[in-house]
Amino acid sequence: MAAVSFLLKEPSASKATPIFAFVSFDGQRVKVSTGLSILPRQWLKTEQRAQTRGLPDNGKLNDALELAEQQLLDCYRTHRAEGHLPSTEALRAAVVPVPAEQVAAAAAVTFWQHLDEWVEQKRAQGLLNTARTYATAARHLREFAQASRYGVDFDTITASFGEKFTAYLVGPAHLTDNTISKNLTRLKLFMKWAAGRGLHTNTYYPKLTWSRREPDVMTLTADELQHLATLPLPAGSYLDNARGLFVLSCYTGLRYSDLVSIRAEHVRGNSLRLVMHKTKDVVTVPLRPEAVALVERVVAGELRPVANQVLNRFLKELGQRAELATPVEVVRYRGGRRESETLAKWQRLTCHTGRRTFATLALEQGLRPELVMKITGHKSWASFKRYVNITADVVSKEFHRVYGGGGQALNEIT
Repeated sequence: MAAVSFLLKEPSASKATPIFAFVSFDGQRVKVSTGLSILPRQWLKTEQRAQTRGLPDNGKLNDALELAEQQLLDCYRTHRAEGHLPSTEALRAAVVPVPAEQVAAAAAVTFWQHLDEWVEQKRAQGLLNTARTYATAARHLREFAQASRYGVDFDTITASFGEKFTAYLVGPAHLTDNTISKNLTRLKLFMKWAAGRGLHTNTYYPKLTWSRREPDVMTLTADELQHLATLPLPAGSYLDNARGLFVLSCYTGLRYSDLVSIRAEHVRGNSLRLVMHKTKDVVTVPLRPEAVALVERVVAGELRPVANQVLNRFLKELGQRAELATPVEVVRYRGGRRESETLAKWQRLTCHTGRRTFATLALEQGLRPELVMKITGHKSWASFKRYVNITADVVSKEFHRVYGGGGQALNEIT
């Protein structure tokens, strides 16, 4: 009885390595070249086959391996039927080489497959929001390639590519300058990831850039937060649940992904100690009395996790019911041109508003910036300031509280 197994020549290689077949029979073991190659990280060792999930072209490679196995077993059976064992030469001759173009199609992994693998990696790590933004960037890149018939590959990310891609994002894709900048940043992150795996030697990609302008930060005032927190709602309703999650974010500064991951083991008296999903940093978040009660509801299962997009929809309904109707000007820049519209505050309410509200109100109430950053996990003022919305009215009140003269309004002075 004969058996065929497949092993890689260099299982730890970062580039494609040959696949060898080993034929075992009657106490002998013969090594046979299959003429096929694969990237080791796409090889399923226990199954001795190529991974096909997310890599559909590897199905051709597995078909070629099945054929090689069948050819070797047929060779063994033919020789045994003739009363003798196959020689090493006979076994090696039995494997009919796969045409070069078919081998290349089976073994080659395209730019797009690597891009999908990069996105899937984040999803497998539980970073679902990050994976979603990466998938969106990948979609824009694919749509650009199809619309412009540009052959996107590791070595075609050039200055010409940058000009054409950004023109597409401004024009047909109709993206704002900030969103274009984010898409280029994600593309550069992918290229850096691929370079670290030896997939390319492109040195231009770090130069991809697009001017962006920081958007205005929208937060709730202390009065608006109090009104929302005390708004009469049916206990246990979907709006009560959404309100509990959002207000807890306003009290703690936690991101959505961390908020819905709170467990009993994270509670340390009047604080939370947990590992942030996005940065993997360990943070300790002090809890004000109102937050303690909400955390207890989360741990008890009374506050239920809701999908991010669904929660955002509920929050807009909640904000409308709470009459958070203060006009807010939304300014966007597209290709350097300013566009603006005025919306009611409830129309812009999202999960992330809670984190920004926490940072702003904490500073307004006297916490030092470095302490707030310690709680939110920000490491630089440049990234932290995007979360802060200190209004002119607050500046005026605080100034006059310190220096006096608060009885005279600024507009009277000017």
